[in-house]
Amino acid sequence: MTETETITREGISGAYEVIRSHIRRTPCIQADAAEFGLSPARLTLKLELLQHSGSFKVRGAFANLLTRRLPDAGVVAASGGNHGVAVAYAAGKLNVPARIFVPTITSPAKLARLYQYGAQVTVTGERYAEALAASEIWAAESGALPVHAYDQMETLLGQGTAGLEWEAQDPDLDTLLVAVGGGGLIGGIAGWYRGRTKIIGVEPSAAPTLFKALEAGYPVDAEAGGIAADSLAPRRVGELMFPIAQRFIERVVLVSDEAIMGAQRALWDMLRIAVEPGGAAAFSALLSGAYRPGGGEQVGVLLCGGNTAAVDFSR
Repeated sequence: MTETETITREGISGAYEVIRSHIRRTPCIQADAAEFGLSPARLTLKLELLQHSGSFKVRGAFANLLTRRLPDAGVVAASGGNHGVAVAYAAGKLNVPARIFVPTITSPAKLARLYQYGAQVTVTGERYAEALAASEIWAAESGALPVHAYDQMETLLGQGTAGLEWEAQDPDLDTLLVAVGGGGLIGGIAGWYRGRTKIIGVEPSAAPTLFKALEAGYPVDAEAGGIAADSLAPRRVGELMFPIAQRFIERVVLVSDEAIMGAQRALWDMLRIAVEPGGAAAFSALLSGAYRPGGGEQVGVLLCGGNTAAVDFSR
């Protein structure tokens, strides 16, 4: 059975029934495209940054913890930040021990949430790939269950529930813009829509994992830098999502760090929405012109994470 046959609408619907009492049905809002200098006929933002733990990642975390056998040693995860925060949150709610490995680039806001949720935290290596390698050693030694950030069937099914909700909330969208790191989110969403709606992946030009994989025809190593490196720079896209991407994602566009920061500022200035860099990446594709909607196009953008301390309320 291929990945496109396992990450199905039926599987995603089943995952949703399992996790729905543990997650939020995050809202969609209509934005005035003209206020941003944009021209789509309609612009919808799905506010997944309002999800428990501050990102969509909690969907996949609960899908793993509620459908797989959990050993006494608990769970272990590697993360640039948001996946670890989500696993820590889910583990805390289910009274399961959790150890999270993160690299030194993880933001202080995400580290603070990890400690807040009671996880054991190990900071090691400069990038996600190094934290992942350390977590795999720990899993082998401890017997803890690894919960992969994106290359795990349960993770993809869980993240796909964001697509299930989105279509129910706004079934008339022509195009969806979704940020890409390891590909769990866009892979799950593409597995839900299955070509019925155009899906555009958005990656930082400093971390073009899916862009390079689609060029090569298979997952390859890519740069892993940029302002969103703690959420969108895993070095290589997931093996499980790649066939889904080849079949159901129209294309990937690249955005600069400057475009991402501009999107963060615009979302705060116009809507008072505070997003982390990775959470603003998809919107930056519109603002920068990396993606230009056609006439009459109805566009949806997923704001996928809000774990940031960038807004200062001290005054």
